[in-house]
Amino acid sequence: MVMPPLPDSRTEPDGSAVVRVLSYNIRSMRDDSAALARVIRACAPDLVFVQEAPRFFRWRKYASRLAMATDLVVLGGGAPAAGPLLLCSLRATVERTEDVLLPRTPGLHRRGFATAVVRFGAARIGVLSCHLSLRGDERQAQAKAALARLKSMGAPHSVLAGDINERPEGPSFALLADQLKDAWAVEPWGGEHTSTPRDPRQRIDAVFTSEGVEVLGCGVPHGLPGVSEQDLKAATDHLPVLAVLRFPAA
Repeated sequence: MVMPPLPDSRTEPDGSAVVRVLSYNIRSMRDDSAALARVIRACAPDLVFVQEAPRFFRWRKYASRLAMATDLVVLGGGAPAAGPLLLCSLRATVERTEDVLLPRTPGLHRRGFATAVVRFGAARIGVLSCHLSLRGDERQAQAKAALARLKSMGAPHSVLAGDINERPEGPSFALLADQLKDAWAVEPWGGEHTSTPRDPRQRIDAVFTSEGVEVLGCGVPHGLPGVSEQDLKAATDHLPVLAVLRFPAA
């Protein structure tokens, strides 16, 4: 399946910026890391919101290898954020980063957020990568915490992306979509379902933006040049979500 082309990254004369954003659960790079790198590189992202990044022994080495293999740099996150990671291209001017650990629930994995404020052209953007809980009540509390964290960052525009662990009709997903824009719902492109790669039946990974951000297209990059179905199935146990966003100049 060949999809209509998405716009390339660029900065407009007025300082507004077209930015390519990718959200991807990479399962600690336990699968085919070469396929993973090929998928990310073919999407040509400016920002990658990673979930389940390596976070134990030599996690920095694995994060650096992934960044090098995809022509990106590590922006923040990883083990200090309990798994979420941010990568960026050299287009980004980094203002600040912060890794956030959330309260631990006994018997469940610790969760956190990788956050940053970056600039592309004259657009200033707060970004947050998250991987929400498998348990409903904790997941909703984490969704509320993510929204509060974005607001506290003070940037004119925001992007939240990650593994929501819930379908769009669920309360946590609905909360995010109520206060932000669900990019797939605004301008669908490519595939919808992200889990699992071999038999995708549900959309539990998403990109959300604040009001004022124009969504030019969003979805699983099936048919994107350089992205093979074989690599999508081999790379990890989720499919990626690619979004192209236009940010007004601040």
